[in-house]
Amino acid sequence: MDPDRVLEGLDPEQTQAARALRGPVCILAGAGTGKTRAITHRIAHAVAGGVVDEQQVLAVTFTTRAAGEMRGRLRALGAPRVQARTFHAAALRQLSFFWPQVIGGERPTLIESKVQAVARAAHSVGVQPDRNGLRDLAGEIEWAKVTQVRPSDYEKTAAKTGRQTPLPGNEVARVFEAYEELRREHNLLDFESMLELTAGMINEYPAIAQRVRDQYRYFVVDEFQDVNPLQKLLLDAWLGDRDDICVVGDPSQTIYSFAGATPSYLTGFAARYPHATVVELVRDYRSTPQVVRVANHVISQARGTTSAGHLTLQAQRPDGPDPVYQEYEDEPAEATGVARKIAVMMQEGVPAGEIAILVRTNAQSAAYEQALNDEGIPFTVRGTSRFFERPEIKQAVHLLRGARHEVPGEEPAPLAGTVRQLLGQIGLTDAAPEGRRARERWESLSALAQLAENMAAGTGHGGRAVTMADFVDELDTRMAIEHAPGFEGVTIASLHAAKGLEWDAVFLVGLTEGMMPIIYAETDEQVEEERRLFYVGVTRAREHLSMSWALARSPGGRRTRKPSRFLDGLRPASPSTAARRAERRKGGPARCRVCAAALTDAAERKLGRCLDCPSSYDEALMERLREWRRAVSREQKIPAYVVFTDATLQAIAEQEPSGLSQLAAVSGVGAAKLERYGEAVLALVSGADPAQVFGGGDTGDEPEDPTDE
Repeated sequence: MDPDRVLEGLDPEQTQAARALRGPVCILAGAGTGKTRAITHRIAHAVAGGVVDEQQVLAVTFTTRAAGEMRGRLRALGAPRVQARTFHAAALRQLSFFWPQVIGGERPTLIESKVQAVARAAHSVGVQPDRNGLRDLAGEIEWAKVTQVRPSDYEKTAAKTGRQTPLPGNEVARVFEAYEELRREHNLLDFESMLELTAGMINEYPAIAQRVRDQYRYFVVDEFQDVNPLQKLLLDAWLGDRDDICVVGDPSQTIYSFAGATPSYLTGFAARYPHATVVELVRDYRSTPQVVRVANHVISQARGTTSAGHLTLQAQRPDGPDPVYQEYEDEPAEATGVARKIAVMMQEGVPAGEIAILVRTNAQSAAYEQALNDEGIPFTVRGTSRFFERPEIKQAVHLLRGARHEVPGEEPAPLAGTVRQLLGQIGLTDAAPEGRRARERWESLSALAQLAENMAAGTGHGGRAVTMADFVDELDTRMAIEHAPGFEGVTIASLHAAKGLEWDAVFLVGLTEGMMPIIYAETDEQVEEERRLFYVGVTRAREHLSMSWALARSPGGRRTRKPSRFLDGLRPASPSTAARRAERRKGGPARCRVCAAALTDAAERKLGRCLDCPSSYDEALMERLREWRRAVSREQKIPAYVVFTDATLQAIAEQEPSGLSQLAAVSGVGAAKLERYGEAVLALVSGADPAQVFGGGDTGDEPEDPTDE
């Protein structure tokens, strides 16, 4: 292909990036500015011009979907043999190839999910968290491994960095060490160890390093703001002392710091490579000026390390509708209202597949699933397993492959009807069934049927009818590049799962203090990450953007919730951001840690939240505290509420203090009680048995004291 023709259709900044054929190159690309277009054209331009052989290019990204999209674009640009892979896929390929000569013996089994292995490790050291606790533990071990923290250093490092650990630091360290021992004993390999072993193999064996670096000479790394220390270790091993690398990313879309990602590699790229070419992409081709104005306002209020380098987007699309700000009485009313707005939008011509409801937590999804179901609107919940790895899809592909061969002399049956008939044998019905898992299975099969219908209606096969063989070939191609067919329904997704996607219409819901930013965001850095997450949500919308919040959790509840601070200066009659900050500096009445409403009731002040705001605490811990209190009450011959009231116990269970200073901050724990009971309470929070803490007194039930709060 003519190298200059590859550059046709690029804007000036994209062209500048594509013409920077040798590294180091840093492309700072705002949301919707065509970064994938820029880097794929840069690669194709380099290949067409003979700068690099296409087989010597390694383009690295973070999801199989993004890697598949990149491969598809490169194939269309005449560079089909360029390797576009995730970090993990590239590492697994290299490790598998060199394993026999470096390590030898049986290759390890790859762990797809840590939860089961972590459960076994926890049990072996006497730690028994619930299912949610196991997931949190697995996530904490992943964070430790990607940031290169060893089990022996975990407790000290977690304390130093202010980690909100799922268990006391020493217990996490014990489970972490047991997990690593179990993994080695059973020849198991997790994703983090895979990257670490690959990097170690390259760094320790010069012959392997030479082979890898001869193979890959030209590197492109997408979403560079999401690189973690372990991925950077592997990238540096691939590079060696070379600098032919192009990185692309946006510091304003850093939303995985909790998992070890750091934008510092992107923001510090020019300092590391003073001779680097730096290009900024700011022309937003995705969103209307109205949406872009919201996005620019949100990110302009950012504070901290990434605030100075944020990009101001320049809208390139025509005007669209103004963003909608909607307040509801309660959460069910919000879900119903959003579903009804979507029904109207669909009647006006917006396809269901071009509409998304974005939530902060997965727990918010159920209300919107029910509301859409009540309105008869098809929907899909994003974030489940990869499409072609689902059992029902493997079964369906096997069935379709068996039907691909036509009988000579017979007219082939219409594709769409044949596919639906075959999929009907394994569960595809005309209407979606009840139940979450049954619906997910139905959606998967329905997506295959829709793909067959779309192909049958197309004109890309020389005018002839599309056959089953054509359809199976299309499935094989899509499987190779991880290009899943879409389901024609409204998407419900978390803000994290929505990154990299876009829709004509986006509904950002549940925008209250305590949910956005989330209650767990306590430090300035954590709040700023929540702001970036909100920014990512806003920039998913092409044309229609709706933002809503509810004043109460349930019908009839106290209407004390406050709209998110990120809406300040945007929604009508909202305070400016500066005014909100000044109010916080002045102090004032105690505020609910969930919804930020002023707390006037004594019990609410003690709990630190409104009575009707959601409560989450470890029930086992609450029972240990009650059992201990009963024993102390009998031993000291004082009423139970004199030890601690129910409200104070619940506040302790909810906040789970890890030290005396944190315990002292709990309302109802004065200096005298802190000195008398502090160490015992902290031991109970850490999981100690009440009998061991107090000494094994009688712990029979007691009647509730009528004066106990």
